[in-house]
Amino acid sequence: MDKEVAKFTSSIEADQWMFKADVLVDKAHVVMLCEQGIISKDDCSVILKALDVIEKNGVASVNISTHEDVHMAIESKLIELVGEVGGRMHSGKSRNDEVATCIRIAIRDELLELMCELVGLRQTLLSLAGKHTKTIMPGFTHMQHAQPTTFAHHLIAHADAFERDFDRLVDAYVRVNLCPLGAAALASTGFPINRERTAQLLGFDDLIENSMDAVSTRDFVIECMAAFANTMVDLSRIAEEFILWSTPEFDFIELDDRYASTSSIMPQKKNPDVLELVRAKTGSVYGDTMSALAICKALPYSYNIDLQEVTPHLLKAVENTRASVRIITGVVDTMQVKSDVMAAATEVGFITATELADTIVRVAKIPFRTAHRIVGALARSGEKPTVEQIDVVAKKMIGKRLSDMGLTQEIVDEALDIEQNIRVRSIRGGPSPDECERMIKERKKNIASDAKLLKQKADKINVALKQLNAIVRSGAQK
Repeated sequence: MDKEVAKFTSSIEADQWMFKADVLVDKAHVVMLCEQGIISKDDCSVILKALDVIEKNGVASVNISTHEDVHMAIESKLIELVGEVGGRMHSGKSRNDEVATCIRIAIRDELLELMCELVGLRQTLLSLAGKHTKTIMPGFTHMQHAQPTTFAHHLIAHADAFERDFDRLVDAYVRVNLCPLGAAALASTGFPINRERTAQLLGFDDLIENSMDAVSTRDFVIECMAAFANTMVDLSRIAEEFILWSTPEFDFIELDDRYASTSSIMPQKKNPDVLELVRAKTGSVYGDTMSALAICKALPYSYNIDLQEVTPHLLKAVENTRASVRIITGVVDTMQVKSDVMAAATEVGFITATELADTIVRVAKIPFRTAHRIVGALARSGEKPTVEQIDVVAKKMIGKRLSDMGLTQEIVDEALDIEQNIRVRSIRGGPSPDECERMIKERKKNIASDAKLLKQKADKINVALKQLNAIVRSGAQK
């Protein structure tokens, strides 16, 4: 092949990522070929011994750069080690079904690791929330002071978003962990192979049954990348808040030195570089997702080498997502929370206006929209109103004084009290300390359940691979 063409068609980075998966697929396929009587036990033993050597020596030993891809590199190395008998390994197997299987094995491992990391992030957020159920802070809409809440309430909101991200990955895993092996190039094979056996040995839950679909679909990749993109949306939101909150204008938090940098010229600077990179890598994951969608668009069935271009985008997307989850976990775990500054910020912007309007509705029995107009007019002064001031505005708007309708200064003061504002919001999902403590407790149970689910999935794969390795060792010793 022309050198320029060889470089153009190379997939080295993705192939290196799939090396271990490729060796596993080869081992499972060879074991099955032997069990089905397609190759002899002696040939099986020779091939399995050589595959063990290749695996132990690592990806560098097969010299991918001198071959079309990792699959051919491994087969060439095998033949170099054992002679022409190594060529029997490819019986009933194509690169098309092999690469599809390798991608699924490699990405399922990444999914399990990412889900574990999301569990860790959720645990870290809830641990911090547990320390701040009474830490008052302003809640924002449109980046304007809106209503008082607690830092715990805010952190739980982020934890809940990451819980949904976790659930999306669990759903994606169901469609990832299906085995295409045995589909061959597109129309399966005339060899009497056992597809269920290789799927079992490799820890898959079931088959991608139709052989054309098996080799040509990358919908599982797109689904994973969409889940990564969604996760990055949530990571970028918390990163942006931490960037804002670490500025002198907010001063709600201070990042640990391990997660910040200084300026090359301004020695006083403490820059949130890692958070800015999470923000930027979100765009990179979006780009990888859109690239995968564009590559897969309008491809005729079945296999086209266009699909080779999808895998590097998948690899970059999952690497960026996992790294971002770990970074945000570290930031949350190490940052300093300035509770006094948060509390002081709730005194700005008439943040209890909504509760005052609600109180007027409850006491004076007037419509909420009318109460909203009265409190809105009072908000223009920028001061906390007295019952006398409320009466002046109410008289102009509705021709009545609210004090004649049961409103007292004591009731007004209670409505304007920030801590009372938070305590009274004790309905399900509200920011009251008791409700936040309940939510934290409930979510910790969810985390324990999710961790158990992950362990079950990982254990199933590990049991299958242990069985495969035991068979390989036994066969290699013959």
